[in-house]
Amino acid sequence: MIVKRLRERRNWSQEQLAQISGLSLRTVQRVEAGNRASLETLKALSSVLETDISILTEEIMVIDKNSEQWRAEPLPIRVLLWGVNKRGREWLVIEILMVLVGIASWIVFEHRHVATPLAFICAYASAKLVAYVDKRGLW
Repeated sequence: MIVKRLRERRNWSQEQLAQISGLSLRTVQRVEAGNRASLETLKALSSVLETDISILTEEIMVIDKNSEQWRAEPLPIRVLLWGVNKRGREWLVIEILMVLVGIASWIVFEHRHVATPLAFICAYASAKLVAYVDKRGLW
């Protein structure tokens, strides 16, 4: 979550952020884990981290391609995500479009066209890639 990145940019530990913001360590841990935060918690964090509350609640996750964790990822993963910096709704749109292309080609070409299985395979591969990156916590 963005709170963790903002904290790490300042080289603060979770304990330091909790102390400076007047929050409990457990609250900071929960917010960084992606749990919902109260308005009071968001106000305290936005004040200390010198950012707007709307930025703290932003749900787009960004890949830090300068991190050691990113560099340790297998080359095929890094190649597949070349040019991709964030996880937005585009991934879901791509998956839905691939499924629709598969269904359309199945209907139009009467089950005999290579586009049908290829579209379904691409939709599946896209979903698996997103799940892998989610699991690894890269964004």
